[in-house]
Amino acid sequence: MPAWRVILVAGVLLALGVVAWQLTPPPALPPTALRLSAVPFATLPAWPGDGLAEALGAFKRSCARIASRPPTQALNAALKLTAGDFADACAAAATTAEPRGFFEAHFQPFAARGSGLLTGYYEPLLVGARAPGETVTVPLLRRPPDLVSVDLGRFRESLSGERIAGRVERGELVPYATRQEIVGRALAGRELELLYVADPVEAFFLQIQGSGRIRLAEGGEVAVGYAGQNGHPYFAIGRELIRRGVLRPQQVSQQSIRAWLKANPSEAEAVMNLNRSFVFFRELTGEGPLGAEGSALTPGRSLAVDAKFVPYGLPVYLDSTLPATALGQAAALRRLLIAQDTGGAIRGPLRGDVFFGAGAEAEALAGHMKQPARWFLLLPKAAAARLGRLD
Repeated sequence: MPAWRVILVAGVLLALGVVAWQLTPPPALPPTALRLSAVPFATLPAWPGDGLAEALGAFKRSCARIASRPPTQALNAALKLTAGDFADACAAAATTAEPRGFFEAHFQPFAARGSGLLTGYYEPLLVGARAPGETVTVPLLRRPPDLVSVDLGRFRESLSGERIAGRVERGELVPYATRQEIVGRALAGRELELLYVADPVEAFFLQIQGSGRIRLAEGGEVAVGYAGQNGHPYFAIGRELIRRGVLRPQQVSQQSIRAWLKANPSEAEAVMNLNRSFVFFRELTGEGPLGAEGSALTPGRSLAVDAKFVPYGLPVYLDSTLPATALGQAAALRRLLIAQDTGGAIRGPLRGDVFFGAGAEAEALAGHMKQPARWFLLLPKAAAARLGRLD
């Protein structure tokens, strides 16, 4: 790979709203390869048993976003699908009454070679206020006007799905302030404060999830969602806690990391600052939370992916399990999801993050989810005939 490409990709912005606990590398697959072979629907484990109505609803939401693009526009680099490849399926989805027949009529499953990694995310609830007070002192910040986000795919088709961010200085795009600098008030005095919350650790996890709800001290709740990111790569602080020996790899979860941070306040800020990424928020109205695609997410049916490999709007059938630590016993996760989001730790052709929704059960599932998975990508038949075997 040329040196300029290495430098460019190193700054790729993938944190668009959500992220997961990638504590070990994904299974051994070439980082730039997605190897697929066409298979019949009968190959998908438990396919006849999956209720597909919610997946169809999520797909319709993606269709609204896909329809806004020119038909010839490439949706990502790896599969070379275009918006036009989805035209027939999206038109049929608007009127179909039978989800299974719809997916079988308009898509061709492709089995991905190798095993992937699945994690989870959810919509947290925090306590806060619109103005700072004695117990609510941690600001959630709006997107700064000088933050520039660049979709690299608009300049090089081979970089489709990759983004960087920074600010313009003397005609050049330069790195933005890090999390440590922003928490240290590098942006103070610019009237960027959106809301205030009570707990810096909970604010940190809200940035990792990318969206959530704030229960206001003055009454009511406010939904907040991703508005931008400072362009620095995400770092999973669980790795640091493993390195220090305070947690073993099998112990690491969102819950155990949160507990350590709150039990060690003198060290917590320095550990959180190892993650140089910082997320800015906006207040949401209407359906939500929103994924990177711009569609409202559907609990249990929306999937965050690496958009370089899997384009937004693509149906993905997963053969995996739910974490036993969250449920008391292991349970199968065999269902169709729609790629609608991405995240800072979601890197690689078979790396996914399942959106579990809101509430205690969603938090427990998301916090412990770190499961191997088999992937089946459902390509529109218009593209499947053209692409054939992808290996």
